[in-house]
Amino acid sequence: MTTIDTPVNNGVNTEALLGAREALTGAPEAAEFTWRANCSWVNGTFSQTTVDGFTGLGQEHHHKTPYSFDADHPECFAAEDRGATPPEILLASLASCLTAGVASVAQHRQIQLKSVTSTVEGKMNVLGILGADPDVRNGFDDVVVRFSIDADASNEDIQALVAQAQKRSAVYDMVTNPTRVAVEVS
Repeated sequence: MTTIDTPVNNGVNTEALLGAREALTGAPEAAEFTWRANCSWVNGTFSQTTVDGFTGLGQEHHHKTPYSFDADHPECFAAEDRGATPPEILLASLASCLTAGVASVAQHRQIQLKSVTSTVEGKMNVLGILGADPDVRNGFDDVVVRFSIDADASNEDIQALVAQAQKRSAVYDMVTNPTRVAVEVS
């Protein structure tokens, strides 16, 4: 019986990523990136944020097209619900970063993915952001990420895949570790 190995294709160019890692290790100044988001208030609690340009590799870059995100508060907060809430956008960022990591690590480990879905839930007491209780924090109390992964791999390999994606996720790091944030008015 002849066995034909089918190459794994999760759509991630790990060869290029590993090449970039090697090149940037030798040129650490090029590894410094600055990401930008520009937000404009529209009305009420509704705002629109656009991302387009960023710096890295020693130069300015632009996305193929600018991307926009609408943010608002739901009707139950006396708003018009014209976009996702900022906390939901944060949860979406976490989910997409971890999912990209799963795909990248799976490709590198030669694990063929069939499907990957995640559900991210953040629990929050809104009395803090409403200013009703100064002892309640404004942010999430708990965040839970649940993956459902169908892949040509054992449960142990899938667990290791998710653990490595978590270890390399920029957004997971930002959410779980303190980050200096300066707010300035020009």
